[in-house]
Order: sequence, then structure tokens, then C-alpha cells
Amino acid sequence: MATDSLPQSTLDTFTQVSASAVHILARLAAKKAVQEQLRAEGVRVSLVKPAEIRVKAHAYLQSHPELYVEAKDRALRLGLFEKRRRKSA
Repeated sequence: MATDSLPQSTLDTFTQVSASAVHILARLAAKKAVQEQLRAEGVRVSLVKPAEIRVKAHAYLQSHPELYVEAKDRALRLGLFEKRRRKSA
């Protein structure tokens, strides 16, 4: 009797990219972009409050959703996968 299921070896190797890692990498990319913009405007980034940079980075991330796609690709390259959860008894 044939089944349409995957072989066990394939099931054991499937891993999902960590959603937390993708969000962190996207936020870091947005923060870096904001800092580069500030430098291009002649602002010393070290004199800007971190909270202000965070707010600008959040707005930048909202207007550039492609950063999430880039972050997902980067997470895959870095091997940032979800850890397997233990099955509860």
C-alpha cells in the first residue's frame, strides 16, 4: 500500500527559520540604514539618542518591508533555525 508521506529522513532534516532571528536582523538593517542617513546629513550619530534612532528605524522598517525578505535570506545563510521543542509527556 503506497502512501503520499515523506520519508522519515526528510522529515528529520526539515527546520524552520527562526522568526525572532528574522525580526532582529531586519531591525538591525533598518537601524544601520537610519544611521547611514544621519551620517549623510552630517549628523554625528553618537550624539543622537538611541531611543530616537530606534523610532526612526521602526518607521524605516515599516516603509521598507523588503528588509524582512533580506533578513530571512541572511538567517538561512547563517543557519539560524528554530530549535526543536521537546515533546511533553
